[in-house]
Amino acid sequence: MKEGCIGREALEARLGERRAAHVAGTARMAAELAEIHGADAEKAREAALLHDLFRAVSAGELDALIDRYGEDPALKGDANLSHGKVAAAWMKEELGIEDADILNAVRYHTTGRAGMSKLEKILYAADAAEPTRDYAGVEALRKRARESLDGACVMALESALRHLGEKGVRPHPDSRRALAWFSKQKGEID
Repeated sequence: MKEGCIGREALEARLGERRAAHVAGTARMAAELAEIHGADAEKAREAALLHDLFRAVSAGELDALIDRYGEDPALKGDANLSHGKVAAAWMKEELGIEDADILNAVRYHTTGRAGMSKLEKILYAADAAEPTRDYAGVEALRKRARESLDGACVMALESALRHLGEKGVRPHPDSRRALAWFSKQKGEID
């Protein structure tokens, strides 16, 4: 898929101006990180452009899509956790995308997971650190992402888990497993 296949106007119509700007920023950052870390920039851009396509749909529509695509019913009612899973299933069925790396990058862009591929790390880091993000520590995360994908993913995971804890929200088990997996990789972190 070429970048022009989903233009700014189409993104804004589907997602709204703010989220479309986030998606465009994520795509630019993902391509940059791919170039820095020796990955396919076009695949990174494609995953980034599609990662939030279902973020702005209603809870009812997401729940129906969870059923349609056979996703875990426990995801119902949680747009934050379900939108990536639904997007990946939709991409496979509706767009015919078969590249497991792209599909997994979109599927796990919110939670991360143990055994993340380079592309999954790129999208996870780019989503957390893209230019429209504005929160304490984001500049350090941007810098770290350019130096080390693993280091950036650990920073982003720790920040997300801390944030969820402060809100009294139980994190998805994939996030905890991802952090544990990165901890075991200590000597291998790039």
